Amino acid sequence: MTNSRLVYSTDGGDRRDRSTGPRTKEPQDPQLPDDGVVRVFREKGGRGGKTVTVIRGLPAAAVTTAARDLKRHCGTGGAVKGGAVEIQGDHRDTVVARLEAQGFRVKPAGG
Repeated sequence: MTNSRLVYSTDGGDRRDRSTGPRTKEPQDPQLPDDGVVRVFREKGGRGGKTVTVIRGLPAAAVTTAARDLKRHCGTGGAVKGGAVEIQGDHRDTVVARLEAQGFRVKPAGG
């Protein structure tokens, strides 16, 4: 039985080959230049079609305080993931204006 397609075995569990199945889209981790500019992206991929405003390039000390302030200013939820601030919804213009008022050099980036 060398050509059998064993899917489950009681002694070893799941035996399916996952390398040929559908591939999930991994989140992009763009290599941003370390030039002191905060970049504000609008992303939809991997979030069930929901639009999210992503802020990258903030100094590590300012990430949590900026996230808290931006969530309050935009009146929406958000999170800090991997050093980036994610704000629910499309708030690029609001976020850019708020960060510039706080003294950051900001660029809207992406689509």
